[in-house]
Amino acid sequence: MTDSDITPKTVPDVPLDEYGEHYFESYNYADRPLGRFSMYWFARRYYAALVRRYAPSGGGRLLEMGCGLGHLLGLLQEDFACVGIDIADYSIEQLKRNAPRAEGFVMDAGDLERFGDGEFAAVVALHLVEHLPDPADTLQQISRILQPGGLWLFATPNPGYSLRRFKDPHTDAIGKDPTHINVQPPEQWRSWCEANGFKVLRHFGDGLWDVPYFPVIPKIVQFGLLGLPALSQVATHATWTPLTMGVNQIMIARKEG
Repeated sequence: MTDSDITPKTVPDVPLDEYGEHYFESYNYADRPLGRFSMYWFARRYYAALVRRYAPSGGGRLLEMGCGLGHLLGLLQEDFACVGIDIADYSIEQLKRNAPRAEGFVMDAGDLERFGDGEFAAVVALHLVEHLPDPADTLQQISRILQPGGLWLFATPNPGYSLRRFKDPHTDAIGKDPTHINVQPPEQWRSWCEANGFKVLRHFGDGLWDVPYFPVIPKIVQFGLLGLPALSQVATHATWTPLTMGVNQIMIARKEG
């Protein structure tokens, strides 16, 4: 697939109200707790640790695209001058509550013109790029607003992970969210990033947590066996899970300069 295949004309429009409070009561949020020691809670701390490790030293400005409920920026607001953007008013309201030191703007992540060249030391997007109508164009904009050596970190679904053949692709964690309009394989994201001046440092999976996969084995047993490697990765802040072993793919890249 080439860049010309991904245009606003080839993907469905998603109503704006899908991204309001309704979004955080539906799809993957609906069946996943958000409280202390939940998978969500651990994941945000894991991503914060990765940002601190790979971002340029000295802090600087950090942008989270699709900041959602604001918990990641709440963890990073002491280390960086944090900015969060989201298309939903509800998300920016939550950002002000959960990351009071961060700036927040209601805006489309596909249009970053308000930000200056080299303004940010780091840009983060957790489960945002699959919602974009033109990811290649957005990656070009991200490269522009990052300083040389700046960090680009994102997580997005991996449509070809190893055990997905045992799931219904229309109802699994990836397919059940109709706002996932640009779910792309790892090689496409790598190609787009490299074409826009990024050096890929790490590209790995987040584990096989979307159980059950097998009908005869209890779900809790499957989660214990298949989720243990993911838990180990998160606990140790490591990046070793193969892409084929991740429902989602995580990329850590640096803008070459």
